[in-house]
Amino acid sequence: MTREIPIRDALKEAMSEEMRRDDRVFLVGEEVGAYNGAYKCSKGMLEEFGPKRVIDAPIAENGFAGIAVGAAMVGLRPIVEFMTFNFSLIAIDQILNTAAKAHLMSGGQLSCPMVFRGAGGAAYQLGAQHANSFEHFYAYTPGLKVIAPSTPYDMKGLLKSAIRDDNPVCFFESELTYSLKGPVPEEEYIIPIGKGDIKKEGSDVTLITWSKNVFLTLKVAEKLSELGISAEVLDLRTLRPLDTELIFNSVAKTHRCVIIQEQHSVASFGAYLSHLIQSSIFDELDAPIEVVSCLEVPMPYSRKLEEVILPSEERCIEAVRKVCG
Repeated sequence: MTREIPIRDALKEAMSEEMRRDDRVFLVGEEVGAYNGAYKCSKGMLEEFGPKRVIDAPIAENGFAGIAVGAAMVGLRPIVEFMTFNFSLIAIDQILNTAAKAHLMSGGQLSCPMVFRGAGGAAYQLGAQHANSFEHFYAYTPGLKVIAPSTPYDMKGLLKSAIRDDNPVCFFESELTYSLKGPVPEEEYIIPIGKGDIKKEGSDVTLITWSKNVFLTLKVAEKLSELGISAEVLDLRTLRPLDTELIFNSVAKTHRCVIIQEQHSVASFGAYLSHLIQSSIFDELDAPIEVVSCLEVPMPYSRKLEEVILPSEERCIEAVRKVCG
């Protein structure tokens, strides 16, 4: 049976179901307990699981992330919530240098089965220090898995898989979509890590994106259809490992590709995708790949300036028209 629930409830269900299934799983982070989570994704979990498994941490990301890494090394399965992934930079050494590398550096004797999760990217008027998209930082690092879903269904299924995985996983959400509703089955399900999804089929151009930009891209595809252009929308869902088969098959079908990302273009994940496609299936392309990114400035506080800097429907449509001639 399927019902419509918001993303925050889908995330809570995923965590709660896995904590009931496995008593090694626990949640730690700022305001996750008594306050029910900064975005209410852990509402009621403190009452159900108690303060030993839903742990309110101080504003010390390096400290509580490090404690969780140690807990994972000795057999527990922590979920670390960052209020925003911008704050994960305080703990980046714990994530990149310890969690990601422990298995290799210990010759396989240690593992870090844990999830780092929280909101990433811009929301409305967060300012320059709270509006960054850091998926590429973490996807750069071997030893980490990186997930950035969009819909309630994908959020729940992939978070359950992430909690069960024996590797450290960075799980990106979006402050702007926590209240977005979508169909989620009541029965048990998981989604395999590393599998993308075609959110809309098309024949003229492949639009590749992830996280909340899926919704922007679907709107772009609707407008393109009015112009007589059939766009296929790929939701990567997982950035590392990457579903290259899905990407290559789609681009080989449409022969054109536009990548839409909420990142700056320099050293971005979209730049890597463009290189990967062109170096792997160059002969399938009928036009150079276009990448629509944020403008190369820090995110301002002004709402009007935010709109200028972030990818827009107009800039995406312009890029598609360019590759379609």
